Amino acid sequence: MEFNAALAVQAALVTEQAAIAASEMVGRGREKAADQKAVDAMRQGLNAMAIRGRIVIGEGERDEAPMLYIGEEVGTGQGPEIDIALDPLEGTTLTAKAMANALAVMAFAPKGGLLFAPDVYMDKIAIGRGYPDGTIDINDSAADNVKRLAKVKGVRPSDVTVCVLDRSRHTDIVDSLRDIDARVRLITDGDVQGVISTTDPDTQTDMYIGQGGAPEGVLAAAALRCIGGQMQGRLHFRNDDEVARARRVGIDDLDTVYDLEGLAAGPTIFSATGVTQGSLLDGVKIRNGRAETHTLVMNSVDNAVQRLRSSRPYGPGETG
Repeated sequence: MEFNAALAVQAALVTEQAAIAASEMVGRGREKAADQKAVDAMRQGLNAMAIRGRIVIGEGERDEAPMLYIGEEVGTGQGPEIDIALDPLEGTTLTAKAMANALAVMAFAPKGGLLFAPDVYMDKIAIGRGYPDGTIDINDSAADNVKRLAKVKGVRPSDVTVCVLDRSRHTDIVDSLRDIDARVRLITDGDVQGVISTTDPDTQTDMYIGQGGAPEGVLAAAALRCIGGQMQGRLHFRNDDEVARARRVGIDDLDTVYDLEGLAAGPTIFSATGVTQGSLLDGVKIRNGRAETHTLVMNSVDNAVQRLRSSRPYGPGETG
């Protein structure tokens, strides 16, 4: 198996397996158990693939995660060398509380194609495709970025909608946006979905901005590589331990602003399957002894974007 469009189908199967497994824990209030279900199923699926896979974005470092940790090798050991970014369950709290927009997410790239990002925060800004280079600049205020985007769109700033994680650390961003009367779409979790929403006209989201996990930033960048768009990210360190994490994965310039190419270079494959009902994807539905899934799978090899609906026999604990 080479790195080609056919690999995207197998990636979709793996995220479907993880989503089905996690769906067993929807509404049960057990975040760690939900995450573990997704991790176990995703790992099983990856190890069945004919690849020489390496996790570059995973559940944490080896001493923090029993499986799917950064640096772990997966696959049969035969086939192409693949770097893998994954979040088996983006939205553990969403799943535990049966809230919208939980996803199982994964991205593939040839070895060296994804930023080996530490598990720290990242400042991010993203827009969809079709705009001139330089439309966004992470060093500028949220308001200035919206004004620039509005100008190239030929609309008023008040006609621009910006997606922001609903966190106290984003108070200044939200205030800046509301000062120019831009629309603010607050989300409780799931900034991969937030970034991707800038490329989907149905979500009516023009820009994503804010601070979230660096791993999620790489996953979102892999998706944008498939369908077009602009993104910038800059790592944010809260303490010396987080700086040490960056050093361990080979990051020496702590102030680098990564563009889309710096986050995800070369060909990429991205797959996300809904766990709970969301604005981007429908959640897993179990009925009549079958599990029904809704998956977004994209690849930059042929710029394909597919929304797959699958149905398979289901019994509790069955994810294969």
